[in-house]
Amino acid sequence: MQTCIAVVIPAYRVREHICAVINGIDPEVRAIYVIDDACPEASGDEVEMYCQDARVRLIRNESNLGVGGATLAGYEAAVREGADVIVKIDGDGQMDPADIFRIAAPVVDGQADYAKGNRFYNIEDLEGMPKTRLIGNMALSFMAKLSTGYWQIFDPTNGFTAINAVLIKHLPLQKLARGYFFESDLLFRLNLLRCVVQDVPMKASYGTEKSSLSVFREFFRFLAGHTRNTVKRLGYSYFLRGFSLASIEFTLGMAALLFGLIYGAFKWITLNAAGELASSGVVMIAALPIIVGIQLLLSAINYDVQSVPGVPFSRLMSKK
Repeated sequence: MQTCIAVVIPAYRVREHICAVINGIDPEVRAIYVIDDACPEASGDEVEMYCQDARVRLIRNESNLGVGGATLAGYEAAVREGADVIVKIDGDGQMDPADIFRIAAPVVDGQADYAKGNRFYNIEDLEGMPKTRLIGNMALSFMAKLSTGYWQIFDPTNGFTAINAVLIKHLPLQKLARGYFFESDLLFRLNLLRCVVQDVPMKASYGTEKSSLSVFREFFRFLAGHTRNTVKRLGYSYFLRGFSLASIEFTLGMAALLFGLIYGAFKWITLNAAGELASSGVVMIAALPIIVGIQLLLSAINYDVQSVPGVPFSRLMSKK
C-alpha cells in the first residue's frame, strides 16, 4: 500500500512566497495543510484567492499560536484525514519543496520515526547563511545535543521535518513549546519515547524573505528551555525509568565538581581578603574534586552518546 504523505505549512508573514511554495510541491503529495496563524499579512487570503490546488486545506487560527501551535494544528488535521507521514515545510521559500520526498524517505522506509533537514552537512552550502544565524545555530546545536540526547544530529531548529503519524497520539502535544523552541522541544519529547531521529542533508536559500525571529531575545528562551529539558531528560532516563553506572557517574561527578568549585571559590575569596596565599593542601582539596568530577561526567556523557535510540518507535508500535 502506498504511503500517504501530507504537507503542513505554517503561514505567518509569508504572503509573498506561500503560493510559490505550494506550486512547487510534487503531485504525489496527498494533502497540503496551510495554517494561517493569524497572519497580519493575511497569507491565508493569498492562498484562497490565487491557489487553485485542490489538495490545499486552509486552516485559520483565531489567534497567533506560534510556529509550534500552527504546526500542531496541521498535524492533528493530517492525522484525522489518514496521513501516514507528515512533512512540515516553512512558507518563506527558504526550503525547496522538491526535497519533500527526500526528507520523508527515512520515515517512509521505516528507518526513522522522525527526519529533519541539516543545513550544516556540506560546508559549501553555508556561504549564503547570515553570519549571526550561522553562529547562533551552531551554539544551539551543541546545547540541543545534551538536552535532547540526539548526539548524532545537528541543526536542531531546522523546520524542514518529517514525522510518522503514529507518533502524534503518543506525544504530549499540550506540553510542547508553541514558539521557535518547538522543534528542539519536540526532539526532547521524541527521545523520551526512544524514537529514532535521522538528519537529511539539505540546502537553504536566503533571499528577500524577512524573519520575525529576534536572535538575542530568543537566545535566553532557548537557553532556559535546553537547561530545563536537560535536567528532565537525565532525571527520566537515568533515575526514574532506569538506573545504570552512568546514573552514579552523573551524581558523583556533579557533586564532586560543585564541591570543588564552591570550596575553591570560598577559599579564594576569604584568603584574598586576608591577604594570604592558598596552601598546597587547599589547592589540592579544591582541584582534585574538580578533576575527578569532570572525568566522571565525561564518562557518563560517553555512555549517553552510546545510548542513542536505534530501533524506530513506530516499528515497535506496529507489532502490537
